[in-house]
Amino acid sequence: MTENIFCPEVADWCDLSDLLVLLYSKRRRMKMGRDATKAAGNPWFEARKKAAEYDDRLRSREGAAELLGMSVSSVADAELNLTKCMPVDKAVLMADLYRSPHLLNYYCLNECPIGCRHFISDEVADIDRITVKLLKNLNADHIEDIKAKMLEIAGDGEVCENDQVLLKEVLSFFEELSKAVSELKILHDAICGGNDGKAKR
Repeated sequence: MTENIFCPEVADWCDLSDLLVLLYSKRRRMKMGRDATKAAGNPWFEARKKAAEYDDRLRSREGAAELLGMSVSSVADAELNLTKCMPVDKAVLMADLYRSPHLLNYYCLNECPIGCRHFISDEVADIDRITVKLLKNLNADHIEDIKAKMLEIAGDGEVCENDQVLLKEVLSFFEELSKAVSELKILHDAICGGNDGKAKR
């Protein structure tokens, strides 16, 4: 006969097996809470948490892992910054499933040795902020100034040493414009993406 033990968790007497189950559940909840604290700010974790607002299965790493065709430990490693290099196919799966296209740019900027040299943004910005950035760069006077500098550089058919400062200014303009355009694309893909949040395998 199983000995009954007073269990403070339920303020009642219960047998040893029930007590062990309760203690295991409590320990698991505490671990999940600690993991969530450690993962706070991680883009893969934050994207899954936001995606869970429309898909309850994504509330847990187990649910996400099943939908992604990944192991739970792989999802946890990504969210706890334990993955040395995220496999590109897994990054695409997560971005699609979580409806978070900015994860692709984040991957390029932080994981890919080639992508990190490109001028793109992984920021999720609102349309008003993006519009201000674009229109500021596309100001008529600004455009005319860039056109004049490009004509001055190209006037003699070659880029000489004296043109290098102007060339850097022109390049800086297009780099900032490229970042703003990439933010607009992120917004478009998040709202109008044709993948319906389903990860491709």
